[in-house]
Amino acid sequence: MQGLSVETLTGSCLPIYINGTYRTSEGGRIDSYDPTTGQVWCQVPDCTDAEVDAAVSAARAAMSDPEWRDMTQSQRGLLMLRLAELVEANVERIAEVEVQDNGKLLREMRALSQALPVALRYYAGMADKIEGTTIPVNKPDMLNFTVREPLGVVAIIIPWNSPLYMMMRALAPCLACGNAVVVKPSEHASAGAVVFAELMKEAGFPDGVFNVITGLGQTAGNALITHPGVNKIDFTGGPATGKVIAKGAAEQLTPAALELGGKSPHVVCDDADLDAAANGVVAGIFAAAGQTCVAGSRCFIQENVYDAVVEKIVEKARAITIGDPRRDDVQLGPLALWSQVEKVAEFTESAKAQGATLAFGGGRPDGLGDGWYVEPTIFTNVTNDMRIAREEIFGPLLAILKFRDDEDLMQQANDSDFALASGIWTRNIQRALRFMRRIEAGMVWINTYRSPSVMSPSGGHKDSGYGKHNGFAAIEEFSRIKTVVIDYSGAQQDAFVMRVNK
Repeated sequence: MQGLSVETLTGSCLPIYINGTYRTSEGGRIDSYDPTTGQVWCQVPDCTDAEVDAAVSAARAAMSDPEWRDMTQSQRGLLMLRLAELVEANVERIAEVEVQDNGKLLREMRALSQALPVALRYYAGMADKIEGTTIPVNKPDMLNFTVREPLGVVAIIIPWNSPLYMMMRALAPCLACGNAVVVKPSEHASAGAVVFAELMKEAGFPDGVFNVITGLGQTAGNALITHPGVNKIDFTGGPATGKVIAKGAAEQLTPAALELGGKSPHVVCDDADLDAAANGVVAGIFAAAGQTCVAGSRCFIQENVYDAVVEKIVEKARAITIGDPRRDDVQLGPLALWSQVEKVAEFTESAKAQGATLAFGGGRPDGLGDGWYVEPTIFTNVTNDMRIAREEIFGPLLAILKFRDDEDLMQQANDSDFALASGIWTRNIQRALRFMRRIEAGMVWINTYRSPSVMSPSGGHKDSGYGKHNGFAAIEEFSRIKTVVIDYSGAQQDAFVMRVNK
């Protein structure tokens, strides 16, 4: 099956991809919706246990096959460079498929698709630079060194908000390290991963190195995370599902990397460029319709500039164009799921009931048919004990809080179950660095927001999970260290005494 696209997939059931071949699943069928219309556009298979086992078995076989096992690091890098060229040539097709699946702006999905070959080239260059170390142990005539090896089979479970972008954060370092993968995309947005398999095949990766199975978390997902043939699990999604995965992984003693939710503090100090800060706050929560784990959903504004900054934020929100995400002039598309529309409505009512002030939005726009659109929504006079300040919403809803001074800010900002991202707008470098040191977050942006790089490690702690993507940290995440000890003294060892350091 070649040339998969929105046109060829519309009205069909997606294939799955195992051992270098597209095949029809024997499992059930799940409807996948176009968020711009609320109508079914294709179906997604709910893979059987046997199909999940076949995918893991194909990946394990690839790890044992000399074609992949004995391929040099430089050859792996060249394959990745070839894949980068193919992805670059198919950016528009990939972006269109992902927009059809999740309703994000075509401009945004095009940018994220253009980031895929960047990641591939970065890790392709790293493939033959993954080094061990020589250790000066305290024993004469002894050579002690380490080597890094692939883990084996990595299960990559990706979310619906930015599927291939999230997949690539694990896939690129996995390939550089020599692993094989089984990808399980969200049942709400599976088409991108299925299309991507075409490019893996065309690039020349050996069969079994890349496999795609689809389905529900409780069926196909559970079969994957509990499979004894999986050597590591990489999951991006919500904390509740992350805990289920961590439990299933623990039962198999399978290591896991989990990037979960966030309730990221986005801070505007009284010495900031207030216009730039307001623009950054709007970009941090309303870009991608708030459907990003690093969304700056808690905005802290210093009390003496509170009213002025709120006015600027509301003014910018009022100017946002809502509509079909494929239009270049649109800035806010639909939410990816109807359940998210309901969730935003629920949190809106909760905020009103708890005493927050609705400053803008709070409903659904007129004139957009049955699409899953929600207005950008802003609440002021929020306190840190309200639900909209404590729970991840994953939608275009901003909670604005007030702080007096730096001490008050740190107390409020760190009063959260999450610790993923954060941002601060200030002209005072000492203040920025103090914030950086004290904030409980895996990422800190200063005078910018939502500005990731494949070269820079990302990840959180607390309920935001554990493990790292991007940078060399991802190589460490998807490889393991082997220690080698060589005695070249020629002396005989005492059979009953351990040779410890003296």
